[in-house]
Amino acid sequence: AQERGRRAGTENVPAIAGMAAALEEACAHLTENAVRVSALRDRLMAGLSEIPHSVLNGDPAKRLPGNVNFCFEGIEGESLLLLLDDKGVCASSGSACTSGSLDPSHVLLAIGRPHEIAHGSLRLTISEETTEEEIEYLIEAVRDAVSYLRSMSPVWRDLESGKAPHII
Repeated sequence: AQERGRRAGTENVPAIAGMAAALEEACAHLTENAVRVSALRDRLMAGLSEIPHSVLNGDPAKRLPGNVNFCFEGIEGESLLLLLDDKGVCASSGSACTSGSLDPSHVLLAIGRPHEIAHGSLRLTISEETTEEEIEYLIEAVRDAVSYLRSMSPVWRDLESGKAPHII
């Protein structure tokens, strides 16, 4: 009701000044952070690519510096997330706007990933605060979790025995 409904009220000047300082800091280091994060991302993609029957979603170079998205054949993304969470890894199996949904990503389906492959997706985000040690830990954690899930999966046994064909 302030100013006869023409203005929302008193501006939060400290928050505005803080946001301006944060933006200034981010913009000042944008290029160097993008280069560093891209190198970490590329190491993460290379490490996850070594997992048999895995596939990177999206172009390997034309992507955001801190974004990695993979599918792993023979596993469910939700199970993978639970195991990674237990190891201290925060991840998602889809986009932020569909978190909580058990349906596979509509984007992965649209780019041609079969339903059963899209269900085994993993989305990871890294930042300028991520370390090389954390990337190596992450690669090992995902490798171990995928291996563990596949070891008890009847779907994976059928794929490995030849009863069903591998898609990836």
